[in-house]
Amino acid sequence: MKDLLRIADLSRADLELVLDLSDAVHADPHLHAGLLDGETVVTYFAKPSTRTRLSFGSAITHLGGVPEVVGPTELQLGRGETIEDTARVISRYAKAFVIRTFSDDDVRRFAGAATIPVINGLTDRHHPCQALADLLTLRRHFGRLRDLRVAYLGDGNNVAHSLLEACALAGVHLTVATPPGYEPDPQIVADARRMAADSGALVVTTTDAHLAVSGVDAIYTDVWVSMGDSDDERTTRSQALRDYQVSAEIMREASPDAVFMHCLPAHRGEEVTAEVMDGPASIVLEEAENRMHTAQALLIALSLGKLTGSGTTEMAGTR
Repeated sequence: MKDLLRIADLSRADLELVLDLSDAVHADPHLHAGLLDGETVVTYFAKPSTRTRLSFGSAITHLGGVPEVVGPTELQLGRGETIEDTARVISRYAKAFVIRTFSDDDVRRFAGAATIPVINGLTDRHHPCQALADLLTLRRHFGRLRDLRVAYLGDGNNVAHSLLEACALAGVHLTVATPPGYEPDPQIVADARRMAADSGALVVTTTDAHLAVSGVDAIYTDVWVSMGDSDDERTTRSQALRDYQVSAEIMREASPDAVFMHCLPAHRGEEVTAEVMDGPASIVLEEAENRMHTAQALLIALSLGKLTGSGTTEMAGTR
């Protein structure tokens, strides 16, 4: 396995390996110092970023490498050079490539032409690096993953898609509650259910937020309005999603020891109240920190050729 484009690319053994490596570098960030000594890892950002940019920058530095951060205006892609030519050239310079962009098809094309590992840092359909950090956070907090119960409330977006695949692979029961018209991609749900059949997990989609959170171990949400949405879209989305806000009342319907999770950035008063976001059940900062540890684990595993892959070669939503 050369690349990580979506969680479904991983086998269950791969997932365990990445999480175990993440725990190891959590304990000692310099455990594999020197692995990328004198090497460059290119990180490309077509969208603004805090956690992806800084977590990978720190992870690359811990491994002895140099992060080279570039954007659309700094490459020739905007002047007509093909994705394939760009990938082939960067493969001659760098040891790995991290890409945060819009189109899943662009990432697939880049990975297909590159000879170095390519990591999807975020696309419109997938956010695998976030989902790995989510699983690590749950495992470190509860001491296990199998048979945990998680509810996701809000928009069935890229974060929900990767969480579906990650929970299904890890044996975590996941219920995704969205308003009508905001459901996750049906193909990704179907893919997750196939993985869940092997792990024993349950994958449920519903429009009932209260049903979703009843007795769960963790409640997860994401922003309602994405980068680039217009004011009209903001109003429409806020009205449609308002009944899916994570409040203290919603948290009380979960298990007494339930935690609150969010990929950040968070908008207090919209998808989550300040009381929950800043309360004792919130583990969002642990999630944010774990982005760095899982990024480092991914770079180690891919650089050393430790991942076997699940056989998945297509990204849902690109066909």
